[in-house]
Amino acid sequence: MQSAKIKIIKNRTFISHLVSFYSHTELRKLVLHLDLNNTILVSDAITGQGTVAALDYFLTTVTWGKMGKHGNGTRTASHTHTRHNRTRDLFSSCSVGHNSYSELSVKGEDGRLYHWILPSFFQLLKDLVQDGREFAIVFRTFGSDLPRALRAVSRALNEGAHPLFPDLADLKISVNMSPGKIRCSKRGIVLSRVEDHVSTRDGERGLYQYLSSVQGLGGFQDHFDWWASNTFSIRGGKPLWVDPFDQHVQHIFIDDNIRMNDEDTIVQPKVFLDPGGSETRLACTFELYDITLVQNNLLRAISDLNYFTERVHICLENYERNLQQGAG
Repeated sequence: MQSAKIKIIKNRTFISHLVSFYSHTELRKLVLHLDLNNTILVSDAITGQGTVAALDYFLTTVTWGKMGKHGNGTRTASHTHTRHNRTRDLFSSCSVGHNSYSELSVKGEDGRLYHWILPSFFQLLKDLVQDGREFAIVFRTFGSDLPRALRAVSRALNEGAHPLFPDLADLKISVNMSPGKIRCSKRGIVLSRVEDHVSTRDGERGLYQYLSSVQGLGGFQDHFDWWASNTFSIRGGKPLWVDPFDQHVQHIFIDDNIRMNDEDTIVQPKVFLDPGGSETRLACTFELYDITLVQNNLLRAISDLNYFTERVHICLENYERNLQQGAG
């Protein structure tokens, strides 16, 4: 009898924790910053690579092998070739016949049609709406493909142009078709979009509040030359403001070039020091990984329709755990 009571108490405690977790996470708005190239689409406007070339290059970075008895490594080329072909087939849309699909597909160098934007991205949108969570999507790219990406997503969301997701219009997600810019210099960071103009000269809190207040889906072109002039390190990366005390908004950045090596990574996390304060510190990637920073796994993003949703949920849970520990 005593053990039964203990089980009941434990179950009630577990349920109360679940209720507490979901009541907090439902209230918290999600602002999801998404890279384009090799994250939600397979091409590279910076290098001019097409879909097949971009995929080929990516696969060379994830080729694996096996170590022999005497320490000599051999690459399993046959496995790589098989994986390569399967990956191409997974996001090829050559079998899809749809008159309005041209904005959302691209012809590869091999003559086949491919999804230009990965289906797992659209699945993420559906899942976030189904969760009942307030959210905004912010495309963040160094390339020149932002206008096309906004047009393509707008067609999918407003006109039902995607053959795999014909009911996206039911999600009621607005798209801001005006691409913004984020420019960095030694004097500070300036964000601009149409008539909006926000600068760190007025304090970094203002930029955080601006990005926390965005609605629907939009995007900004980040400053590639600044990243290059900072030797492609964290110091010149795409800026992301993080308030670890904020219980109402959580920012998450997904990019294939986020790496644990801060001398070779693409996002510059600027963490506020105090609740409501304006001073920030440069955080290392490691301390924010799977909380606000996610390195995209392109192969999984292609092969697993739920990939982005799963990674976002991991970040939401870790962020909530950090808030609870801080409150305790």
